[in-house]
Amino acid sequence: MMILTVIGFLSGIISGMGIGGGTLLIPALTIFMGVEQKSAQLINLVYFIPTAIVAVITHAKHGRIEKDILKPIILSGLLGALAGGALMCMVKADMLKKAFGVFLFALGIAEIKKGFKKPS
Repeated sequence: MMILTVIGFLSGIISGMGIGGGTLLIPALTIFMGVEQKSAQLINLVYFIPTAIVAVITHAKHGRIEKDILKPIILSGLLGALAGGALMCMVKADMLKKAFGVFLFALGIAEIKKGFKKPS
């Protein structure tokens, strides 16, 4: 139970920063807790709702939300979520796990490259 509390807490911090807690939550659940990939991703989706609400309220209080871009982002995000949910149902868990690993690896490489760029 303690490991789940730590995983949830750290994922919450990352979610609140706007990075996406799933980058930590999904690997932690699959590696440390032995949760199947599809279940971990579904847990992440349910976990995302309350953490996103708190993050939105916090960022809105500080005036960090650009309201003019919300509508297209939300609408396209909803369409992407529908497509992703349908796709996940068709893909085997092994393939999903590999695809998520490649995604995290590419994300890591992009962040490392960003760190080496000179500030302008």
